[in-house]
Amino acid sequence: MSPLPLRMSWTLVALAAALLAVAPAPQARVTKIVIDKKVSPAFPLKEGGFQSFGAAGPYETIAGRAYGELDPRDPRNAVIQDIQLAPKNANGKVEYVASFFLVKPIDMSKASGLMWHDVPNRGRRVVIPSAERNAGDVGLSSGWQGDNAGNTAPGPDNDWVTVPIAKNPDGSPITGQVFARIVNRSGANSQPLIVQTNPLPYKPLTRDTTRTTLVSRERESMDGVVTGERTIASDDWAWARCGGEHPPFPGTPDDNHICLKNGFDAKLLYQIVFTAKDPYVLGVGFPAFRDVGVFFKTAKQDDFGTANPLAEGGGMKWAISRGRSQSGNFLRAFLHLGFNEDEAGKTVHDGAWPIIAGRRIGMNFRWAQPDGVLELYQAGSEGPQWWVPWPDKVRGLPTRSILDRCNASKTCPKIIEHFGSAEVWGLKLTPEWVGTSADADIPLPPNVRRYYIASTAHGGGDGGFNTSLAGSTLPPPSCTGNNYGTSVLAANPLPHTETYAAIRHHFRNWVMKNAEPPPSRYPTLAARQLVEPTKAAMGFPTLPGLPPAIPGNFINPVLDYDFGPEFNYSDASGVPTLAPPKIKQVIRTLAPRVNADGNELGGVPVVLHDAPLGTYLGWNITAAGTRPFHAGQICNYTGGMIPFARTKAEREANNDPRLSLEERYGTHDGYVSAVHAAADNAVKSGFLLPADAERLVKQAMASNVLK
Repeated sequence: MSPLPLRMSWTLVALAAALLAVAPAPQARVTKIVIDKKVSPAFPLKEGGFQSFGAAGPYETIAGRAYGELDPRDPRNAVIQDIQLAPKNANGKVEYVASFFLVKPIDMSKASGLMWHDVPNRGRRVVIPSAERNAGDVGLSSGWQGDNAGNTAPGPDNDWVTVPIAKNPDGSPITGQVFARIVNRSGANSQPLIVQTNPLPYKPLTRDTTRTTLVSRERESMDGVVTGERTIASDDWAWARCGGEHPPFPGTPDDNHICLKNGFDAKLLYQIVFTAKDPYVLGVGFPAFRDVGVFFKTAKQDDFGTANPLAEGGGMKWAISRGRSQSGNFLRAFLHLGFNEDEAGKTVHDGAWPIIAGRRIGMNFRWAQPDGVLELYQAGSEGPQWWVPWPDKVRGLPTRSILDRCNASKTCPKIIEHFGSAEVWGLKLTPEWVGTSADADIPLPPNVRRYYIASTAHGGGDGGFNTSLAGSTLPPPSCTGNNYGTSVLAANPLPHTETYAAIRHHFRNWVMKNAEPPPSRYPTLAARQLVEPTKAAMGFPTLPGLPPAIPGNFINPVLDYDFGPEFNYSDASGVPTLAPPKIKQVIRTLAPRVNADGNELGGVPVVLHDAPLGTYLGWNITAAGTRPFHAGQICNYTGGMIPFARTKAEREANNDPRLSLEERYGTHDGYVSAVHAAADNAVKSGFLLPADAERLVKQAMASNVLK
């Protein structure tokens, strides 16, 4: 047969390309669900029987597994690190299994049509609260963290996802350098390698200690300056457990424990750098979360005929994704990497609510440690942290935003983010507001609201009025972090609870009824509410119980890391080749100004903040105690509080510049009046529900303030 004329052959190629363009692309999806446990009805009453929730009636819970597959050839999946190196099934797809947990009305015809898709924090399953059940909402908690360590390993009562392990094209193991740290541990026993609360997910290629570097350190400053580093000889330690039920050094071999011949010194930090094998394709957790959400929002049944339990009664009309702290960081990365678009090109979640989350989770790169909490060397602040395109001249990165991909595909959700002071001081928040140059307020797009809850700890405190009184303060809390220690100051009781309830009310109405929530409210440069994090610039008073210099230069700064040339700094993807990373520079970080009491300016109205009983802090000081390595530094992201004196004589005796309770409020009734006024203002501003305002006023009346 003679060859086709050149013009005809190109015509056929063009026709084939056109047919491919209009043909439906293979879509990633959940192919099968398995229901492992159903409790119906759920939520028993103490006196017998079961709770009923508003018009929705009784609820039930369903726990199970979702089996899904991804097409590595789909351009939407190209951003997933190492997906091309993941094993494939017979259809060329990459498989995963994700847990799910549903909280739903038994009678789905009584459901509101809104599904809260919650992101579990380190495997901890989320159950929607009674307020959302009373509204007829549905809760979905599903797995995303695939490092299979501790509480993220598959179990019946936690949430997890199993993802593939990347291999070289010839099937051999992939290896690379990994670091881990042992903090504030003492004694002759061996110690585990822990990332925040879960075990380090990677295992050594060999237990030969001559091929591993273990050092001890006497001190690390907030900006990463190390002093007193000493290399521990390879003969003086082992990959093993020792002591207790295990034999003494060199102990019982173990890939996740270090045994020191002479024991651990609590005054030191230990850091190990070793060659690991078998990296997880952790980025698969993003589309797994996406596709489980899509299935329960839209599908009627799986490929094997198992019905979607939410499809009855009209199914779900809206979905809001929600995550707190590390889970909120996941949501920000989920949006940045474009996963709010499903593989049919449709919007997955109508709303996204990253709560007390000031960065993007470091997960979509090889050897990632998704439990990391922005301690030294942990990733998460790389690339754009802001919602509109903005230059990053300080780090030399291109003009980008978190929403670039969903803006291009027109799949961006409505977004509400809210934070407290701990996110500024401990979690490196303010570059999100003013960029790495810290010289201009970055605007917000119309689909984003930002609310700042001033002077609060991470997630807020327990509330109440008596908790702020001298002599009845809450005890010093433990510092949040990997065996960090305890704090010096009493716990900060300033709550997020009532503000959270008001934001939830507005978010539901924004998504379901398109009713605009209150305008954003947070400190800005334009309002002169953001300043250098020094005592003088902030206007912070000298208070009893605090060292004179604190909180000057007390903030946890953003560090510009060098992870090596194979790392993508805009997307926080790629392959880090430097472990631990080098520090190139310290990024300028700002903090809110404070009033004469030391309480922050620029936040949303909160009753206890606006009728204060003390100075409320988003930071605390690490005590020496039994875990002294961080002594005198910021207590990670734990809040503190210093109560007002009761009388003028008491405050003068303590050299306290703040007015006493009697000078401020006069009497108990005077304080109740101040609470009433603060509550009225918060209600009018939209940040307090009327029922909560009434409850707070009653609490103030029953309190011991000036009684």
